[in-house]
Amino acid sequence: MESVLLFFLIALLQVIGTCTLKAKQEYAQMGQMVMLRCNYDGNVIWTTDTTEETILTNMPPDQQRQMGLVIHGRNLVILNVSLSHQGNYSCSMGNASRTFLFRLTIHTTQMSKTCYSHESCKLKCRDPRIPPAMNITMNGTLWNKEDGSLPDSLGDYYYFQRAEDKDRGMYTCTRSYLYQSQKYKMTFTTVLDIKPGQQWKTPAIITPNARDVFYVDFGSMLIIDCKAVMYSPLDLVYWLSGKSFVETNDSLRVYYKNTSNKHNDEIRMTASLVIRKVSEEDLSNVYTCKLESTSISQSSCSCNVTVTLVKKAHPSFFLMALCIVCITLVLGVTLVIYVTLKIDIALFLRDTVAFCRTRSDGKCYDAFLMCYESNTKAGLMEDDRKYLETALEEEFGYNLCIYDRDVLPGKAAAEAMLECIEQSRTVVLVPTYPHPDLESGLLSAIHEALVERKTHLVFIKTTGTPSPGSLPEALQLLLKSGHCVTWKGAVSQPLSSSFWKHLRYHLPAPQSASKKYCYSHQLISK
Repeated sequence: MESVLLFFLIALLQVIGTCTLKAKQEYAQMGQMVMLRCNYDGNVIWTTDTTEETILTNMPPDQQRQMGLVIHGRNLVILNVSLSHQGNYSCSMGNASRTFLFRLTIHTTQMSKTCYSHESCKLKCRDPRIPPAMNITMNGTLWNKEDGSLPDSLGDYYYFQRAEDKDRGMYTCTRSYLYQSQKYKMTFTTVLDIKPGQQWKTPAIITPNARDVFYVDFGSMLIIDCKAVMYSPLDLVYWLSGKSFVETNDSLRVYYKNTSNKHNDEIRMTASLVIRKVSEEDLSNVYTCKLESTSISQSSCSCNVTVTLVKKAHPSFFLMALCIVCITLVLGVTLVIYVTLKIDIALFLRDTVAFCRTRSDGKCYDAFLMCYESNTKAGLMEDDRKYLETALEEEFGYNLCIYDRDVLPGKAAAEAMLECIEQSRTVVLVPTYPHPDLESGLLSAIHEALVERKTHLVFIKTTGTPSPGSLPEALQLLLKSGHCVTWKGAVSQPLSSSFWKHLRYHLPAPQSASKKYCYSHQLISK
């Protein structure tokens, strides 16, 4: 008794569970083909209650075809829908607790699609994915519009390159099938709505530029990235070699590859031209990056950039050596010219360019002419000494301190000479014959004063001047402290002679200090 009650209880639960299952609604048009796909895998049992409770799976194939049905595993296809096919269908695994229900209604189904003006758009025709084992062959897809304004178009998708307001409306795609030499069809309807979109933007190639030159080495790999910004998935970027398309087969020596990413409404695509080993042939080829896109009025526009390949110029060792030799020669000639003419250049700049003159330092004299006795008759005679003084003052504008003329009488020789040194910018030692000998102690004091005050010293000697080793020790010290200029007698007298050039070169530029100031200073000090 308990076993019977348990059986009825289980059966009641199964019936309740089956009745509470929610049926999947399927719509179909009269005369169209429709396919029902069960959620369970394997050999399921199909039943229907369109006229009466009928187990379709147990029916012979001929009887199924008479009813316009094709059953294959989990798939049930109604080849030509009629009112007799409207009703409920179910599939199960043989257990009433696992049943999947369908409710087929004769009705025109419509899907909706929204696109934006001036942007690309596509409509998709539903694909029921009929298994090949059912021997139902696809025989094409046809698109049309309700107002008949759309030309017939084939394909699973219908594209709008740039959607416009006139594209609104109802679009129908019809799929044709062949089964046992009979034609059947499925029809799907989509209502398209067009909303205002963003302003149309023009795609463009960002890089490279049209005049870019790429320098290459033969045998090396070259990669040139062509980057473009686009606004439609229908746009395309590719490479041309001359008038031929470069392929995307990466096993070839020359190919290209595409990468892309989308940011907001922009599509950034990079087409990379790859040359595995650059050859001389590549220099003569014309490589062009081409962008094909849509533009205003749906006319085709294209952008292209042609790049130039040039072999790298490697430096020639011969030319490099020649350049080094030439530079060395130029530097050598320049150095020789400078050493030869540096005195003339310095004097020219001193005489013509104002900033070459030294600033006034408060001294009264440009130079102090101090005579020293030459032990030979090679010293300057009185006339030569006077000529030296006159030329420096009157021809070259130097302000000289001359002991016999500018030192006030009554002063000791040492004190007077040290004062002249103090007031002069340069000391010029002039050899004379005869001349009172300068005491050794005085010469030492003069040397110390020159060193202490850092006064410039110019030592004039003659061709007959003894060697430095035979001069008094004090004179040797003075000789080491200054620059030597040689007087060669009559040869040195012309103002353009080497003697005058060297002497002026070692003397500072003449200043305009007034002797009156020096005399007043001497009187006040006295």
